Amino acid sequence: MDYLNAFWVGGLICALVQILLDRTKLMPGRVMVMLVCSGAVLGFLGIYEPFRDFAGAGAGVPLLGFGNTLYQGIRKAVDEDGFLGLFMGGFTASAVGISAALIFSYLASLIFQPKMKE
Repeated sequence: MDYLNAFWVGGLICALVQILLDRTKLMPGRVMVMLVCSGAVLGFLGIYEPFRDFAGAGAGVPLLGFGNTLYQGIRKAVDEDGFLGLFMGGFTASAVGISAALIFSYLASLIFQPKMKE
């Protein structure tokens, strides 16, 4: 049942974003920022954790999960370091994921030899 919940929740999030992109004049970058900010707001309100427990990877993989990760990191760093944690927490919490994305995309570019569009 966990796989099914992850599939339909993640698919619903992606479908709603696609509808938003198709039916409005919002640029993709703005929609992505809205998703990240929504994840942080849902984390702040205490809604994201029960949502992620229900949906699993369907809620954790899209950009909502990244926004919540940033919020959790900032909250933890502010609790430990005070005001300075506002500037450190997001970097600390998301460093592994961002580093992995950069490393694996670089390795993929070495394997598949991408070319510029003409």
